[in-house]
Amino acid sequence: MTDQVTEIGLILYPGVQMAAVLGMSDLFGAANGVVARRRQGAARVLRIAHWQDGVRIHDTLPEAETTPAVLIVPPSFGEPIPREAALLHADWLRKCHSNGAALGSICTGAFVLGETRLLDGRTVTTHWTFDEQMRERFPKVRLDLDRMVIEDGDIITGGGAMSWVDVGLKLVDRFLGPDVMVETARTLLVDPPHREQRYYSGFAPHLSHGDADVLKVQHWLQATGAREIELSRLAEEAGLQERTFLRRFKKATDLTATEYIQRLRISKARELLQFGSLTVDQIAWEVGYGDTSAFRKVFTKIVGLTPAGYRQRFRVYVSQTGKQKEPRRGRKMSQNSYRPS
Repeated sequence: MTDQVTEIGLILYPGVQMAAVLGMSDLFGAANGVVARRRQGAARVLRIAHWQDGVRIHDTLPEAETTPAVLIVPPSFGEPIPREAALLHADWLRKCHSNGAALGSICTGAFVLGETRLLDGRTVTTHWTFDEQMRERFPKVRLDLDRMVIEDGDIITGGGAMSWVDVGLKLVDRFLGPDVMVETARTLLVDPPHREQRYYSGFAPHLSHGDADVLKVQHWLQATGAREIELSRLAEEAGLQERTFLRRFKKATDLTATEYIQRLRISKARELLQFGSLTVDQIAWEVGYGDTSAFRKVFTKIVGLTPAGYRQRFRVYVSQTGKQKEPRRGRKMSQNSYRPS
């Protein structure tokens, strides 16, 4: 019997979150256990290596003669790694990539991977709270912060710090097959990858863009709950011509005025669904939607769950003493008007 060995390397660097490193190592070990229980004839196994400064310092199969099939940069603990420290890993990661290794990152690990410039022009994800920092350091990267995992051939990125579970299972699926992935998830009592980061992320509008006229409108929309959405009124508040306002608003916020207003309203709706007792129809009216079906459509598009599904998953119940309880777990626009629909 000959084992087919695939090496997965995890990169260690100053400040790396060891919980993610060890968690992924255990996950891949569990996948190997599934293969061992099933093995018939040639078996595919994972070689799990920890790499530091271009050297393996931990290796589950030191006798194997392989090069990494994929190298994953785990998250840092706290803030992203500074550029100067991240650059120390860039040349080696680029060399491994040119030799055929796929590259991946978890959460703030994307800031290490970004310094290779291999993410330029690619769609990636990181934790949504690092949106502005990521865009400032890597302006050529296309961010999609709604998704938990973005798998794009030779690049795979995960959103939040715990997305190592999702990325790890994706790699098990890739190298060992879906049956082994599902059984590994079952063994670890975790769900197979299907979550999206937008379930959890709040709306964090860009406010540090430097356009004072646009910023004035943003503050006004926030204060008024985005109730007044006529284009003429928005432009008046900014002191700009309508077409100029539309162009500058999009440039400053990366969103159209319609998209921005929708996200403000949906953000408020999420809060009401999670902490309040109003019905979905009442919440639709409360946040400015006269058409409740349009509200449901927009909510589902932005959040990835229906309003009812979001409430079921994330609602916080408050007891008579005022203490929070754990949530139950289930599993055409006119030229002059901006009416999110």
